Amino acid sequence: MQIRAAITGIATYVPDDVLTNQDLEKMVDTTDAWITERTGIKERHILKGEGLGTSYMGAKAVQALLEKTGTHPDEIELLICATATADFVFPATANLIANEVGIKKAFHYDVMAACSGFIYALHTASKFIETGTYKKVIVVGADKMSSIIDYTDRATCIIFGDGAGAVLLEPTTEYLGIIDAWMRSDGAGWVHLHQKAGGSRRPPTHETVEKREHFVYQEGAIVFKHAVQGMAEACLNVMERNNLQSSDIDWLVPHQANKRIIDSTYQRMGLPAEKVMLNIHKYGNTTNATIPLCLTDYESQLRKGQNLIFAAFGGGFTWGAIYLKWAYDPV
Repeated sequence: MQIRAAITGIATYVPDDVLTNQDLEKMVDTTDAWITERTGIKERHILKGEGLGTSYMGAKAVQALLEKTGTHPDEIELLICATATADFVFPATANLIANEVGIKKAFHYDVMAACSGFIYALHTASKFIETGTYKKVIVVGADKMSSIIDYTDRATCIIFGDGAGAVLLEPTTEYLGIIDAWMRSDGAGWVHLHQKAGGSRRPPTHETVEKREHFVYQEGAIVFKHAVQGMAEACLNVMERNNLQSSDIDWLVPHQANKRIIDSTYQRMGLPAEKVMLNIHKYGNTTNATIPLCLTDYESQLRKGQNLIFAAFGGGFTWGAIYLKWAYDPV
């Protein structure tokens, strides 16, 4: 009897403050039309407040998840947080989230794979379920991208927002849950998308701060090309490995990096636009929170047994796709 890991609940959190394209027009040389045409983004949520980091949003999402699913914190055996904007170098942001929500009988750690972190963490967590090691695992995707964005750089400041999402994984013996995953990385891609300073290679100094090297650096055209190729490759691979035709896919849940990347991905898969989850216009690129935010926005349309493909691409380069069958009907 095969055990699979099924998503049995999802919850998200976004901050109240909204940064619109009109706001950005006052900050950098850009326009609403230019941003919308190139990215599909209209607004993004920004976490403000002294001393509030990624763990604040992650804890909000996890607390909502526990309440929504009627799960006691002591039932959780493992919590993995996918983030590119940890509160501290150490301890792990997962530790801080678990402490905040009262998860005391588990272990927790972070996964860092840039924008692919959520699917990397989900794939990893599923193995703890499949082997029978644990029965209740939470995967969090959360990022405070505003903390590493240069709001004088019009190429990057228009793209990113803040947010968090969390899913509960539990075992099932039905033909549901995570069926397959295809993951890849290419370390040669780091030069095209990274943060120049702040790590052990280039620790913070007055010079690195003055040169504004603690923000996201991205070579947009190169990243775009690799993202389109990587996400489509991953999706087509899981489809081929599982004998899926485009007509078999109920939903593509793509990382919300750029609408043009999303469009290119689903077109290469042969999917119609109505089968693609899209909410980039509301949130921008929240890095590890994009997929759970999509699932929350579309949860009322999901049905038990539907075929979903998650796909993401991130700095590193990292990319991959997960094929799963949705495990529950709307409440």
